Order: sequence, then structure tokens, then C-alpha cells
Amino acid sequence: MGTIVISSTVVLVVLGFGNPLWWLVAVAVLFLYVQYGRGPSAPSAPTGGPPSAGATPASYRAYRDRRDKQARWERRYRRERPFESRRQAREKSG
Repeated sequence: MGTIVISSTVVLVVLGFGNPLWWLVAVAVLFLYVQYGRGPSAPSAPTGGPPSAGATPASYRAYRDRRDKQARWERRYRRERPFESRRQAREKSG
């Protein structure tokens, strides 16, 4: 999408040498793209940490899903490999 916006902006700037109204149209296209067209940005929280205070509910839900999935994998690992999980607990404590 960004490539289309940039190429159309270049075309409008080139057309603007004959009629400066096209430059205004190019600025309007860029403004609308920046305001509405970029879609969701990168997640506000890193994968390992809690979400920031200004996080949207959707990103918090994604964080919660990742956290719950990790907890399920850890419980499964402890259940299927009891000796390894005990050894890891011993190494952490002592």
C-alpha cells in the first residue's frame, strides 16, 4: 500500500509543475495515508513483558493469550518430564 501512495505522490508532484493544485492533492494524499491508511502498528508490548499502560484491549488480549499458552507449555513439560523439571528447580534454588 505504501508503494502505491508514494508512487502516486511522485506523479502528483510531477503534474504539479504545470498546475500547483496537484501539489496540494499530493499533500492531501500523504496526510490521509498517515492518518488512516497505515493500519495497526507494531505491538505495544514486548513478547515477554506486560503491556504498557496505554495498550489497547486487543494487544492486551494477545499478550494474555501468549502468556497463557506459555504457561500451558510449561505445565505440560513438567508433567511429561518430571525429573528434568525437578533438576531445573534444584539448579535455580541452589
